Amino acid sequence: MKIRVVSSRNEILSLNPNERIVHLAFRPSNKDIFLLVETCPKLEVLQLPRSYKRTVSRAIDMFLEIKKIQLLEGDVWGHRKDINEYYTMPPSIMTEIRKMKAEGVPNERIAEKIAKERRLNPKMISYILSRRLYE
Repeated sequence: MKIRVVSSRNEILSLNPNERIVHLAFRPSNKDIFLLVETCPKLEVLQLPRSYKRTVSRAIDMFLEIKKIQLLEGDVWGHRKDINEYYTMPPSIMTEIRKMKAEGVPNERIAEKIAKERRLNPKMISYILSRRLYE
């Protein structure tokens, strides 16, 4: 699974319209988020670092909810934008999810366990599980 990392508002207009998961590595304004949603109509998840997510207005929360876009908090640990514009979820996480699913572990427990061990947002793990992106 790949997450498109956007490190500047200048990059928004150059994004592929098919992007589904985007991580904004800068503090976005309402205008930036509106532009992102307009540029990427298939957007499903918008991820922001914790400190940036706390500053998002209630109006944007409602706008994203209406558009059925999940606003998640999280980071892309160790990602170097100068090497690759996408952060790829480590295959070991996907393997771990597949293994736990095969053992019949409930989704909530999988999200909780992986989030704790791998420092990921449990909602991101729940998204992966709901979209079956681990297969």
